[in-house]
Amino acid sequence: MQVHFVIHEAFEAPGAYAQWADSRGHGTSFTRLHAGDPLPRDANAHDMLIVMGGPQSPATTLDECPHFNAMAETSLIAAFAAAGKPVVGVCLGAQLIGEALGASFEHSPDKEIGTFPITLTTAGRANPMFAHFGDTLDVGHWHNDMPGLTADATVIAQSEGCPRQIVQYGPLVYGFQCHMEFNREVVALLIAASTQELDAFRSSRFVQQPAELLAQDYAAMNEVLFTFLDKLEAAFEGSAGPRQASAGDA
Repeated sequence: MQVHFVIHEAFEAPGAYAQWADSRGHGTSFTRLHAGDPLPRDANAHDMLIVMGGPQSPATTLDECPHFNAMAETSLIAAFAAAGKPVVGVCLGAQLIGEALGASFEHSPDKEIGTFPITLTTAGRANPMFAHFGDTLDVGHWHNDMPGLTADATVIAQSEGCPRQIVQYGPLVYGFQCHMEFNREVVALLIAASTQELDAFRSSRFVQQPAELLAQDYAAMNEVLFTFLDKLEAAFEGSAGPRQASAGDA
C-alpha cells in the first residue's frame, strides 16, 4: 500500500500515522507544504491519503498563507474519495474533508489542548471499525474549530468540549478532530511553536500546560489508532471493484 501524507507545518508531524505505515511495510510519500512541495496531481499513484493538521483554517487565503491552498487540497481529497480510496483527515485535515464534500467547517464550542476523553456516540458504538475503542477513550487534542457535517456524515465520537471529534463521511473516509497521532516528540514540537497560545489560554478549562502535556503516556492511544488503520486498510482491500495498481505494486 502506498500512503501519501499532506503536512502543513513542520511542527504538525504525522507521528503515529507514519509509525503505523512504516511498521506495516507500506510505502510512504510526503507533501510538505511548508517546504514548497507540490500536491499530487491526482489519486492514481497512491492508495491512501492522510491530511494532517495545521494552524490554518479552511478559510485561510493564499494571501494569508502562501503555502496553503485550501481549494487545491479539497480537490485532491475529493479525487481520493471519488476513487474509492481511504482518506483520513486530522484536525485541519478533517475540516478540509468536510469542505471537500460540501460541508463548511465551524468553530468548536471550546478550545481543547491536552488529553481528554472522547465518548462514542450510539452510531460509533455500533460501528465495527470502532469496536476496540470502548465507550470512552483518552486522546490528544489541539484545536479551535471542528469539521462540518454533510447529509451523509455520521458523528462517531464527541467530547465535552467538542461535539464532532470523529466523523465518518463514507465507508473509507474519516475525519479525526482529535490527535491520536500524538507522542511526546510531536507534542514537544507543538509546544515549541505555541508558547504564546498556551500562555494566553492558561485559564481555559480544556487547555493543559507543557509539563502536563509532556507527562502523558500516548502509547495506548496510538495502539488504538493502529488497529483502526489496520481495519481501514482491510476494508479498502476488500472493497468491491477493480483496484488500480499503484507505483509500489510491481
